[in-house]
Amino acid sequence: MIKYFKDIFSGILNLLKGMKVTGKVLISPAVTECYPENRDEVKPKERFRAELTMPHNENNEHKCTACGICAMNCTHQTITVNKSKITDENGKPKIVLDQYLYDIGSCIFCGLCTRVCPQGAIEFTNEFEHAVYTRSKLIKQLNKPGSKKVEVAKPAAPAQAQQDKPAAPKQENENNQ
Repeated sequence: MIKYFKDIFSGILNLLKGMKVTGKVLISPAVTECYPENRDEVKPKERFRAELTMPHNENNEHKCTACGICAMNCTHQTITVNKSKITDENGKPKIVLDQYLYDIGSCIFCGLCTRVCPQGAIEFTNEFEHAVYTRSKLIKQLNKPGSKKVEVAKPAAPAQAQQDKPAAPKQENENNQ
């Protein structure tokens, strides 16, 4: 019998705690964002992911090597990397990025593509306005026409590095004597 009244008292106490929170929200003034009117004042947080971009430098160069790791890791296949093979002046085959297509309409903004990119060639911006009338306008080409990959100086090959080091003295094996 005591447990019965104890449970009723506990239930009423919890109800009053909940009503206290509801009462505070009820009497506090409402804050409304007047979005289209205050468009200049709306600033998303720094970590907000809104649109994928491929930064280019002033020479229209990007860091993408067309490896396709970002497209492989995209859960909704929103990234398409079109690439082709060419031969450079040394006669070696080289992969070149033709088109980097991004479908913002099916992107879930998870950020997996930017985390796995070994070159850091793609990143998210805070541009959040994507309203269009047709879905075809949501497919964007991230590499600019006529752009090319930034040529980075390669480190010395391991074979050259071994030739530059002095040879270590050979140790004779005592078991072979």
